[in-house]
Amino acid sequence: VKMKKYSKYLKTWNRYLDLKEMALKEDLKFYFMNPCEKYRARRQIPWKLALQILKILMVTTQLVFFGLSNQLVVSFKEENTVAFKHLFLKGYSGTDEDDYSCSIYTQQDAYDSIFYVINQYRNLKNISLGTLGYEHEESGLKICKQQYKRGTMLPSNDTLNIDVSTETECILLKPKELTGKKAELKLNSSFFNLEFYRLIQVEISFKLKGIALQTIHARELPDCYAFQNTITFNNRAHSGKIKVYFDSDTDIQECKDWHIFNSVLQKNTQYILVFDGFVILSCLASLILCTRSIVLAWRLQKRFVNFFLEKHKRRVCYADRLEFLNGWYVLVIISDVMTIIGSILKMEIKAKNLTSYDVCSILLGTSTLFVWVGVIRYLGYFQTYNVLILTMQASLPKVLRFCCCAGMIYLGYTFCGWIVLGPYHEKFEDLNTVAECLFSLVNGDDMFATFAQIQEKSSLVWMFSRLYLYSFISLFIYMILSLFIALITDSYDTIKKYQQSGFPATDLHEFLKDHSNAGYRKDRTSFPLICCCRRSGQMSHLVLAGLL
Repeated sequence: VKMKKYSKYLKTWNRYLDLKEMALKEDLKFYFMNPCEKYRARRQIPWKLALQILKILMVTTQLVFFGLSNQLVVSFKEENTVAFKHLFLKGYSGTDEDDYSCSIYTQQDAYDSIFYVINQYRNLKNISLGTLGYEHEESGLKICKQQYKRGTMLPSNDTLNIDVSTETECILLKPKELTGKKAELKLNSSFFNLEFYRLIQVEISFKLKGIALQTIHARELPDCYAFQNTITFNNRAHSGKIKVYFDSDTDIQECKDWHIFNSVLQKNTQYILVFDGFVILSCLASLILCTRSIVLAWRLQKRFVNFFLEKHKRRVCYADRLEFLNGWYVLVIISDVMTIIGSILKMEIKAKNLTSYDVCSILLGTSTLFVWVGVIRYLGYFQTYNVLILTMQASLPKVLRFCCCAGMIYLGYTFCGWIVLGPYHEKFEDLNTVAECLFSLVNGDDMFATFAQIQEKSSLVWMFSRLYLYSFISLFIYMILSLFIALITDSYDTIKKYQQSGFPATDLHEFLKDHSNAGYRKDRTSFPLICCCRRSGQMSHLVLAGLL
């Protein structure tokens, strides 16, 4: 009797497992279908696909509108910076000499350049072509000189006696004072008696305000700008050459009181704000749908893991678990979050409540990049286009390991070139420039100029530069780049072979193999991860598995 009861229990339990297995297989099969297959199987409308296509169009259009608006801001900043250099730098040629704007070589030129800035600032309203003005009456032209405290210097006798501690003196010239008699007294004060052998630098700073009217022609509300300008006469080297630096920091501010008549600017602004609102709604809907899909996939993965442990008494391979993690959904969620935040900032900027152009540009630009990269997912449904994705995913681990090794050699050449060639070549003056120069050489750019610009002051350094450059170019172009391409080619050949003979099967694929596979794609569309799993018979080997 006990045996009969036990046998009946086993039959009932096996029937229960069979029904559970059939239901699980049906859910798994439907989960791994593409949108078209899901529609044919259950007439389920691919809302996510339609929403992603709509979102691509809306996000791109939004980015174009913001880019055109941001272009006006950038051009206004750049044009004002050029205008300031011509206004306040005496003898400015229109082109910066290097990282500095211009240079002076005599004491008289130094005095003339300093007083030229003062006179131009005093007559700004009469000479400037732009919509510029002083910040307020209490602000003004601040002139500071930094110099060594005391000392004497007799180069003819090789004699030097100097206190290296520095002192800084400043004077403030207000706009009202520059037009009165007090101006002459201040300009003739002992402050302007410069002892050049002690002088380190003279810094002149002043703040101006302006209004960008060109945005009105683009049917946008104007912006108010504050320009913090700094002119530095750098004499730190005491080499007989004073480098003149001009720096302008631009701050976009909200216009406090503005009235524009006979214009459709406000209506145009409202239309754009409404459009931005629709972009936020579409991204919010996409965010909800993709989050829901990830949650459902996690629940389905949990069901599969528990069933496999219950029936086969072993755990599912880590690669099979990752089959349920859709990386494209994660990418879409990140893109949606960035688009929503960027759109809110854009609306505030459009309404002139915020001026965070840079933050908004980064958010909208990166989100648009992710949106367009996400299009690859739908191209992956076609086997011809899918080769690119699979090759990139399969070669990524090997490429990263290879880049780590090649990066060590690259850093070695960077430090070596900086310390040896830095004094003799402008492209090796600092580490950042050296790294950029070497990267250009790897790509075959500007080779002859790099060889030709080395100064021949030292024969030893000149010979070392040839050995350095020839060895770097030969090593990286002929060997390292070739190996880099070979890694990718090897992964491509592997993927092509798998597409012809079949991809290695995992527990998940074997589980669904015997089931009716109408709609289930055996040729999975991704292959990135490596997992070593316990398998019976011939299946005990490394398997590539993944999910787009």
